Amino acid sequence: MDTLIIFLGWIGLFSTLALPAIGSTLGCTRAGQAAIGAMLEVNGGYGRFVGVSAMPSSQTIYGVVMMMVLKGNGVSVERSPGLFAVGIAAGIAMMMSAIMQGECAASAINVSKSKPEVFGVSVAPAAIVEGFAIFVLVFTLVLAKNIG
Repeated sequence: MDTLIIFLGWIGLFSTLALPAIGSTLGCTRAGQAAIGAMLEVNGGYGRFVGVSAMPSSQTIYGVVMMMVLKGNGVSVERSPGLFAVGIAAGIAMMMSAIMQGECAASAINVSKSKPEVFGVSVAPAAIVEGFAIFVLVFTLVLAKNIG
């Protein structure tokens, strides 16, 4: 039974990286597809499209930080339930944040190809979604101190 509990702890720990990486992949893909399409329709400003399409990658970076901090004192029978619960919840939140940020970035790219003057303000929703990812990161770091 202890082996199963420790295994679940490792799953939770790895979920803090794996799930955000899946979300970042999906989010960057969606925004990247919009960027490529926009490049066919405009005569410049390609760099901003590529830059915005990379925004969802930050959740994977946050996932690395969360995984390192949560691993802190190792994986034990006492810590595994907390690692599992926090890891899965934080991983899912980060994954969804990255996917939705990709959607926001794609929308910003699509609108700015026909109306370039709104590019800055159109990126604001993607930045707001980033804020939720930072909340998840901060709360995970706070909870990490209380696990086991």
